[in-house]
Amino acid sequence: MTTSRRVQDRSRKKRVHDLEIVTEKWKIASKVLFLMETLKKEPEMIIPVRSLAQYRKQINLPKPYRISDFIRKSPKLFELYKDHNGVLWCGMTEKAEDLIKEEEKIIEQQADKAAEYVVRMLMMSVDKRLPLDKIAHFRRDIGLPLDFRINWVHKYPQHFRVVKSVDETEFLELVSWNPSWAITELEKKITGITENDSHKPGMLSLAFPLKFPPEYKKVYRYGGKIDHFQKRSYLSPYADARGQIAGTLEFDKRAVAIMHELLSFTLEKRLVTDHLTHFRRELVMPQKLMRLLLKHCGIFYVSERGKRFSVFLTEAYQGSELIEKCPLVLWKEKVLSLAGYRGRKKKIETFSDMSDTDDNCLLQSDSDEEEKLHVELEQQETMDYEDALLPDNSDMDVEEVSSVYQNS
Repeated sequence: MTTSRRVQDRSRKKRVHDLEIVTEKWKIASKVLFLMETLKKEPEMIIPVRSLAQYRKQINLPKPYRISDFIRKSPKLFELYKDHNGVLWCGMTEKAEDLIKEEEKIIEQQADKAAEYVVRMLMMSVDKRLPLDKIAHFRRDIGLPLDFRINWVHKYPQHFRVVKSVDETEFLELVSWNPSWAITELEKKITGITENDSHKPGMLSLAFPLKFPPEYKKVYRYGGKIDHFQKRSYLSPYADARGQIAGTLEFDKRAVAIMHELLSFTLEKRLVTDHLTHFRRELVMPQKLMRLLLKHCGIFYVSERGKRFSVFLTEAYQGSELIEKCPLVLWKEKVLSLAGYRGRKKKIETFSDMSDTDDNCLLQSDSDEEEKLHVELEQQETMDYEDALLPDNSDMDVEEVSSVYQNS
């Protein structure tokens, strides 16, 4: 965990306003989607409101706000009623239930693609297997169903299987290697090759698409170093990385390629940073992974909004809009349109990273809902990392970019 003011200064210089808006929008959507999933798990899709108190942390609803007030903010999705004993219950509206059925249909249609992404994650791992718990973190991000761990993992025995270690930890293990899936998304985009049954992953020399923050003008000062990094060769994410030497620029560029590949798999080309850092050992990536994300701000954008940071693939966005939207993203936008969100990009001026800003937004009066979502982008409180990746004395100013691109 770090409270370094230099990290905060760095973020202020490289902040992308449009992507902060995306972060804020999906933070609100995630609360609603979590509640819908919770209700979906119930036998009759209803639950006593008092029972929802145990999920206050997951919904990220701080006290003293009442869960019932949060639910009332989305009358098109949720409804409240009292039984004859005076117990308050929560359920979904008919429209919300229809949306749940629609989501299930979309997930089923996209199941084979999701299975491909899971297989490719296994192919990138050094032991060709990953803990099931860690893959579960990606469930929503790549469109896996709720029964992922119970049923879904057994539907593709030709690709992977569940095994247990000595300590009873469950792993998902690769069954067969698919050469055509060992081609990175970047390779496909640059070379146009989508399938090759005889493909063998090895050294690559590909430049990553760059999109720097609009106000990040010092990038021109280091253009030569960035160009040098872009031309540097690196080992494919799908090649055996056991011989890689940590700390070299080739090692770091391979890590950048892995993160680029994982983000390319996701529906929104965005992940919670924790979900990336959990795979450091299995995918042979640097310990200080967050630091690498921050340095390569032309490839990735890290939003420091709230306690759990998000990382974006910058090339996938035009302003605050995802360039290519899959059916599940369009479905989420439909849910969001019914959740009472009233933010308008053109009226957002500044940003304050106080922990309860987004919750206060949700729990304002109905008349306030029609007003702009006021977000402040001036200063932040203490930043919370679940992984202690940046020491307090880390200098994350732009000058550090120079050293990372130098020849070893």
